[in-house]
Amino acid sequence: MSAAPLVGYSSSGSEDEAEAGDRVRPGAEGRSRGQSPLPGQRLPVPDSVLRMFAGTEEGPVDDSAQHGGRVRTFPHERGNWASHVYVPYEAGEEFLDLLDALLCHAQTYVPRLVRMETFHLSLSQSVVLRHHWILPFVQALKDRVASFQRFCFTADQIKIYTNQEKTRTFVGLEVTSGHAHFLDLVAEVDRVMEEFDLSTFYQDPSFHISLAWCVGDARLQMEGPCLQELQGIVDEFEDSEMLLRAYAEQIRCKSGNKFFSMPLK
Repeated sequence: MSAAPLVGYSSSGSEDEAEAGDRVRPGAEGRSRGQSPLPGQRLPVPDSVLRMFAGTEEGPVDDSAQHGGRVRTFPHERGNWASHVYVPYEAGEEFLDLLDALLCHAQTYVPRLVRMETFHLSLSQSVVLRHHWILPFVQALKDRVASFQRFCFTADQIKIYTNQEKTRTFVGLEVTSGHAHFLDLVAEVDRVMEEFDLSTFYQDPSFHISLAWCVGDARLQMEGPCLQELQGIVDEFEDSEMLLRAYAEQIRCKSGNKFFSMPLK
């Protein structure tokens, strides 16, 4: 069974990062102590102050150890915001109980798997927005989805995914009913992407809720017996049919550290 590609999530920088001030070279030698600077000349800046800003113009270093070993899908650039459009999924206590059972079993095959902190169903790839594009982009999304009604869907099929670079593996629950509604939403999101000259979503997408992830390509360990056993846990879990049925009630856009919600009718 081949793993489907997954949208690549990336942390984003912010234009709110402090800008380093212009570096000022000390004044020319030869002036006597206490002499006033000539008009238009800047006072010399102490070396201790200059060292405070050393290297700030080069941008942050991408240290994967600071975010679980994940590697950026695209390099950080100041003023670029990693952005993503999705349907949020609110996990209840019973869903988390099922997730704990699945993760416990999956870790017998891949011990480095960790649970997702939040849950959603992607409607876009992760794309880069310039800061001044964010509000026009969100407004275009709102206009496109304004007439959409909320809808019911079921996600109850275990599937293994990787990101495009195959640097991360995910365990997900694939949508088995409501697929057509998600396709309609993606069609509108794609139109907005095209307006801003951004990448559209995947062809023949597999809509899903990611449950757990790990660094690296773990498909070999997880497909086969592990996948079948995980599906068995889902099928035998009490009231799983009702538990894994949910409503899509809003679309959300995350851009850097900002969130924008668009309720469905």
